[in-house]
Formats: sequence, C-alpha cells, structure tokens
Amino acid sequence: MKHLINDIVVAVTGTEASILAAKYAIVMTKYYNCKLHAVYVVDTATIKMLTLSKIFIQEEGAEYEKNLENNGNRYLTFIEELAKEKDVKIERILRKGAIYTEILKVADEKNADLILLGGWEKDTKTSDIIGHSHREIMANSKCSVLLVKEPNIDQVYKKA
Repeated sequence: MKHLINDIVVAVTGTEASILAAKYAIVMTKYYNCKLHAVYVVDTATIKMLTLSKIFIQEEGAEYEKNLENNGNRYLTFIEELAKEKDVKIERILRKGAIYTEILKVADEKNADLILLGGWEKDTKTSDIIGHSHREIMANSKCSVLLVKEPNIDQVYKKA
C-alpha cells in the first residue's frame, strides 16, 4: 500500500519563510520516512523580462543570474546541512527558468505528493515575484500544496 506522502518538494527562495518551510519539510520527511527534494530556481524569466524592458543591460542580467545561482547553491547547502543534522537525506535541485514553472516540473518529474511553500511574511507584499509564483503553484499543481505558517517550527525541528 502506498503511503499518503512519499515524495515532498520544498521550494527554497532564500526568504526566512522558505527556510522555515524547509525545516518543516525535514521534520515531515523524518516522521513519514519519505523522499525530500529541495528546489531553488534561478529566476531567468524575470531577468529576461528586465533585460527586454531595458531595465538591465545584457551584462547586468548575466551577472545577476550568476549571483542568484551562487545564492541558490548557498541556500541549498544550508538546507542540506539542516537535513543532515536530523539524519534526513535530501536531493538538492537547482533549476533556471520561471519559478513556478520549474517547481511544478520538478513535482511532476518526482511524482511528488506534496509541495511545501513558505508562508508570506507580514511585511512582504503578496504581489511580488514569490507571491505570484506561490499563487501559480497553488492553482496549477497536480498534487497537494501546503503553505507553511507554523510559528513554532524551530522548536519542532529541534525536537525531531
């Protein structure tokens, strides 16, 4: 019999909320003994739009993309270390493209049962890129999506 949750995809954006979602995902993975895929997307779609709009010149776009890629690798390494602390194996995935498109692609490729997203922080406007991506993921995902807003996840993570 297949368990309710076998594969989890967590979207890593580098925000505090996405780090908390990753901790939540690590705890779930440990309890449900499932697979965890941490995904960071270098948002080349927005970079392309900014370049076409003449907000970025091509060299700036390329440098910004490289910076985002470096940031993504740092965040994924951090999540990997958090998982290691709890004896949880994690697959780190760095993609390029539109955030929501790539998260949905990974969820499909991995036959994910659940996508975890970090909840919006109160100061952040939901009309930003991450908010837009979250809405697109929730609207178009073939599997369940959980918006993590657990205020005590740090304590839960420490006890896991």
